[in-house]
Amino acid sequence: MNAITANQPLSGDQKITSENETFILGFFKPGNSSNNWYIGIWYGMITEQTVVWVANRETPITNTTSSELTISDDGNLVLINQFKTVVWSTNVKGSTLNSTHEAVILDSGNLVLRDKSNSSRVLWESFDHPAHTWLAGSKIGLNKTTGVNQRLISWKMRTTLHQYWKSGKWNGQYFDSIPEMELYTHLSIFSYSFVDDKAGTYLTYWISGNWSITRIVMDISGQLKGLTWRKSTQIWGTSSVNPKAQCDVYNWCGAFGSCDSDFLDTCHCIKGFTEKNPVNWGLKDYSGGCVRSTALQCNQNGSRKGDEDRFYEMSNIVFPDNSQRIGSSNGIKDCESACLNNCSCTAYSYSNGCSLWYGDLINLKDGDGVGGETIYLRLAASELPNTKSKKIIVIVVVCIGVFLVICLAFVLSLILRRRWRLRKLRRVEGRMMAFTYRDLLYITINFSEALGRGGFGSVYKGILPDSTVVAVKRLDGICQGDKNFRAEVSTIGMIQHLNLIRLIGFCSEHDKKLLVYEHMPMGSLDRHLFGNTSARLSWNTRYQIALGISRGLHYLHEKCRDCIIHCDIKPENILLDELFVPKIADFGLAKLLGHDFSRVLTSMRGTIGYLAPEWISGTALTAKADVYSYGMMLLEIIFGKRNRRQEENNDVSFFPAFAAKKLVEGDIQCLLDVNFVDDANMEELERALKVALWCVQWEEDSRPSMGKIVQLLEGLTNVSMPPIPRPFEIFADNPYSINYFSNTSSNVSSN
Repeated sequence: MNAITANQPLSGDQKITSENETFILGFFKPGNSSNNWYIGIWYGMITEQTVVWVANRETPITNTTSSELTISDDGNLVLINQFKTVVWSTNVKGSTLNSTHEAVILDSGNLVLRDKSNSSRVLWESFDHPAHTWLAGSKIGLNKTTGVNQRLISWKMRTTLHQYWKSGKWNGQYFDSIPEMELYTHLSIFSYSFVDDKAGTYLTYWISGNWSITRIVMDISGQLKGLTWRKSTQIWGTSSVNPKAQCDVYNWCGAFGSCDSDFLDTCHCIKGFTEKNPVNWGLKDYSGGCVRSTALQCNQNGSRKGDEDRFYEMSNIVFPDNSQRIGSSNGIKDCESACLNNCSCTAYSYSNGCSLWYGDLINLKDGDGVGGETIYLRLAASELPNTKSKKIIVIVVVCIGVFLVICLAFVLSLILRRRWRLRKLRRVEGRMMAFTYRDLLYITINFSEALGRGGFGSVYKGILPDSTVVAVKRLDGICQGDKNFRAEVSTIGMIQHLNLIRLIGFCSEHDKKLLVYEHMPMGSLDRHLFGNTSARLSWNTRYQIALGISRGLHYLHEKCRDCIIHCDIKPENILLDELFVPKIADFGLAKLLGHDFSRVLTSMRGTIGYLAPEWISGTALTAKADVYSYGMMLLEIIFGKRNRRQEENNDVSFFPAFAAKKLVEGDIQCLLDVNFVDDANMEELERALKVALWCVQWEEDSRPSMGKIVQLLEGLTNVSMPPIPRPFEIFADNPYSINYFSNTSSNVSSN
């Protein structure tokens, strides 16, 4: 079937193909779990079904047998569902339409509605109505005749997001803010054409020569990604990403949301605002933006009432878009009055003149300390402290306090006595808190609730006076003096990163050495990988956990003033917050213990499976030892099982050897954890598996740095096929019946 006519509709599993079978049009559903069916176009010459255009994205159907795509009586191409209702149409208007038209798909991927007797007379084409994919020859812009905005809109399952970013100016050959366009133009790979005439304003491109299958997709992140089909690996590879930084995606954080590029491009609501949809924010969908906690007090007629609205100073901010400049302003006070006298004004700034913002503040970004500016945000007076009111409150509080002291002396004495136990709590270098041992006895209720035990000591739950829940670790084997211990702890406490556990304080009294950390409600990663809760970790969650851990190690190895080697990377030392964001724990403790800490490590359950070969040979350790441990742990994250375990016949199975063999054979799906075998992204799976095997190379010079690993997992750099690590080759033919470790010793076998 190569055309759709009034007498030959398309339904069920029927399809039409282009002349060279390059593209296919038919019914499809996105994913095995979906009950929705769509009419779409996908590649016919590659194994993985890749949809490039969808007709009825907003109106899916549930029955393809009794639904059909056909030519209507008025000559339009229409989709009719099982209830005989038109759910999608080309909507071409004109007296020349008739039922003799036909719809065909061209080898360019363009679906056209044309006159059957005159094929050159095209009435409608899908290239004028792109979905989420930009194919060569398709137009992005504005059709001035129909008024249709020809744009890419991201699409993933049933979710659509409208995102924008700035391409820069057109210089005649390419947009100057897209370096890939310049590169491809100079290499004669792509030819771009920007048209602005009476018919429309649009951009299109063509692929020169016999290049691989290439497409450009508007991702759900708002980034425009160039993808190329790789025949050797049968996967789509990422060739370009624009914009590079997520914070540069226009309106990524929504109205009154600010993007912080220093912390994984995360969003937060500015002062006086809260998330409009907290559930979506928890899923990292910030497009809904933020709403005011307290409404402004302007009257409906536009006048203001006294000082009920005031301004909050926000420094180091990259200005939001769409400001209006006021030329005649005599100073910052006049600028403030100009904004205050207009109820639509939400912010102002004064820098060589007055700038005002009206309505929503869009595209706010936290400055990097160099290019940031100061902006004054309009808030209700109740959101900000008032000096006069504050004085009155202080006087009232003092009077009430004196009265309570006189009347309730006994009760207050008991309260003060309990609080006196924390009297020595103090700040160290503005960040750390120094606790006495009595303090920690009090907040942990005599160490009554244990959270777990590791090689460095036991961990207990505690609650600070401000109700903050903390984790208190009692360290074993610390021989350092008080002065050196405080200096080392202070250094560790200065380290701040999203994927590193935050050290709140410490205690150092004689032989009592304790550390106080932030509490992680979801516990350690091993409970979710190997316990009864493993089904809760989807593939996407596991991949994001692996990526977050790599970012934290990258920070320790390369971003700190001195390189910090963790020495004990394993799932037990990865903690998860309520959103399953991973945080590396126990970093820096090896330094606190000194160089003689092998006794602690080798006594810990499962740690022997993560030790790099350098530990056994006795050579000096480098950051590559952490890379090896990370690789072993990454295999466990992917497959949901220990990298080594005792079998019923007392043999020890070594899973990495089996994984390496399956990667070479190209049969990696059999390795997947059964809990998410259906929703795993096979491109990410192969990428993660290759990264893991690069990490566990026997020679440390062959292992990548953690900075390189972050780039590989983010898809910014291609991952080549790793060689099978030398010891793995011995067991590759029979990896589940190996005695790689001795059953009577914790040392690695010489075999």
